[in-house]
Amino acid sequence: MRVSIADIGEALHIAAYADMTGEVCGVVTDSRKAGPGSLFVCVPGERVDGHDFAAAAVERGATALLAQRPLSVMDGNGREVPVFVVPDSVEALGRLARWWRDRTSAAVVGVTGTAGKTTVKEVLAQVLSVRGKTARNELNLNNQIGMPLSMLAADGDEAFWVMEAGISHEGDMEALGAVLHPDLALILNVGAGHTAGLGKKGVAWHKTRLLAALAEGGRALVSADYPDLAREARAVVGETQFFTAEGRPLRYSGAYTGHQESGRGVYRLRLDGDACDVHAPFAGGYGAENAIAVAAAAHMLGLTAAEIVRGFAAATLPPQRFTRRQCGAWTLIDDSYNANPLSMRRMLEAASEAAGGRNFVAVLGEMLELGDLAEKEHETLGRELAELRPAAVFWKGGQFEAVRNGLERGKYTGCTAQVSDEASLRAALEQCGCSPAQGGLVLFKGSRGNHLETLAADFAVWAQNGE
Repeated sequence: MRVSIADIGEALHIAAYADMTGEVCGVVTDSRKAGPGSLFVCVPGERVDGHDFAAAAVERGATALLAQRPLSVMDGNGREVPVFVVPDSVEALGRLARWWRDRTSAAVVGVTGTAGKTTVKEVLAQVLSVRGKTARNELNLNNQIGMPLSMLAADGDEAFWVMEAGISHEGDMEALGAVLHPDLALILNVGAGHTAGLGKKGVAWHKTRLLAALAEGGRALVSADYPDLAREARAVVGETQFFTAEGRPLRYSGAYTGHQESGRGVYRLRLDGDACDVHAPFAGGYGAENAIAVAAAAHMLGLTAAEIVRGFAAATLPPQRFTRRQCGAWTLIDDSYNANPLSMRRMLEAASEAAGGRNFVAVLGEMLELGDLAEKEHETLGRELAELRPAAVFWKGGQFEAVRNGLERGKYTGCTAQVSDEASLRAALEQCGCSPAQGGLVLFKGSRGNHLETLAADFAVWAQNGE
């Protein structure tokens, strides 16, 4: 984004005090990321108040401030920096992003779902870039701060925007939808996730609020494989385009047909009469949903089957999302960025398949933000784990007893241990008879708060060097 400071005032319908001449070429909420020409948004938090860092942002080059109270900050030339004072800086950030969205001619895609939405967002953006310049959220900056910042980071001359919308509380999707105003809204799936904050209406109801925010002439693309999601989608948008990974006779369908030696999955897709095979940066039955969602969205936006195949072939995934690497005799799969019951089940099934009969070790962490469903979902996870028969299950975080109860009910006879850090994981590996030379496949998967990436990094050293 590159606009004048006066344009910011127009977008927010307020005037800044101090000189409004000058230009804004970026928006930040972290003073450490401020640079010449940036607008620094002061966000008050529980532990840190952004207003306290306004001067630091200006020292780094910020040319204007968006704040919830009057501030007096001088730049290096002794001039007072213009300040836009608003009742709610986060809400104002969203209004600014919506103003910028309305100035772009890009086709704006909103992506949401319980599991896999970041993967779909990343791959869809890479597929669409075959046709034209595409902007997307950085990683999973998908909330009321991250998504507007991602939108404002776009140049404005793109052909496509692909923005992920993540919710954890009632009202979140209404707020995000109003900012994004998508031309195409894609809902990948629904399952238990962030249920502690979403109240009694159900995850599907909250996800489909994105459809209520469609731009004029906008279209909805929704999985038909979740009855509650399909029902809620139809209640919001009568004409909904559905896709399936379960063989339903629809215009858009996908099926998993196997994987390459490289680990990339092969999927047969049917796109409104066309058929093609794509090679995706993920593998497993669960990925059929991701593949057809990406392809259907791209097809609806005008891409040909050949362009879609080419986009998939070049697509990659960001770190900690089913990242696969070889460490000595062990194949390590790092999917430690986050977890909920749906994503946990899918990654375990995919990893078990990838193990191909070798030793399969699961290093898992507590699934957070499940509220009253936490104990039940963790026990269910234990039963599902038992069916996969891994050689060992190592658990970090709470709900270990619930998981162990599920394992016992599933008559699991393998090794189980609770771990807390790198030393305890190594001790558990030794106790369970796992060695670097033995080899196999290990999956690291858990909610972000468990920081399983540190265990994965240490395991890689242990497996590679035996120390």
